Amino acid sequence: MRVFLAGAAGAVGKRLVPLLLEAGHDVVGTTRSTAKADALRAAGVQPVVIDVFDASALSRAMSSARPEIVIQQLTDLPPGLDPTLMAEGTLRNARMRREGTRNVVAAALTAGVRRLIAQSIAWIYAPGPEAHSEDDALDIHAEGSRAVTVAGVVTLEHVAVASPPIDGIVLRYGHLYGPATGTEVAGEAPSLHVDAAASAALLAIENGSGGIYNIAEPNSYLSVEKAVRELDFDPRFRLSRDTNDTRAASG
Repeated sequence: MRVFLAGAAGAVGKRLVPLLLEAGHDVVGTTRSTAKADALRAAGVQPVVIDVFDASALSRAMSSARPEIVIQQLTDLPPGLDPTLMAEGTLRNARMRREGTRNVVAAALTAGVRRLIAQSIAWIYAPGPEAHSEDDALDIHAEGSRAVTVAGVVTLEHVAVASPPIDGIVLRYGHLYGPATGTEVAGEAPSLHVDAAASAALLAIENGSGGIYNIAEPNSYLSVEKAVRELDFDPRFRLSRDTNDTRAASG
């Protein structure tokens, strides 16, 4: 299939590219950086240098690419999640979720895309009995920076799953760790290795149906039963150290 990967040069995108190529997909990937475009091209991706906030340009690029699948892995956070830059990064990331996702979905509708897979987060449930399932309420009464984050997530998820005829899938990722995430070890639950996050996006191309899935390592905060059952998700999945080598291991 032809896949349009928005955010192909990001932490998840870079780990997802070799999986998509190994599975036989033809990948068009976006980045805002010409230098990163060169790296994507070298990896076997057709790069598109674009600002997703330019809705018209994004729509033209996606229609030209004629993808069957769109995967949204867009974020706008400081390198290494630098705590001194996170306040501004939280605002930028919320805008990316709101406006960036709207633009991606609008472009996908224009291009006639049948399935869209979007990155969300898994630690924004409202206080209540645990483990949380995908049907539990989000923390819409949060305050401060958490309120900004939750509001962005609510918009992203609604646009992704409520834009027929697109079959929208939302992957609620746990706190990422691994290459290019700012930490090599699992931290606060729910946690998720970036390779397992990438594998979930690949699985969502063929498996499951439209809706929301918790994607994380087993923990007491939320349940990943739906993703394991419907997507065949395995949180133990790892790429080899070299992302150009797509051999993987579980365990």
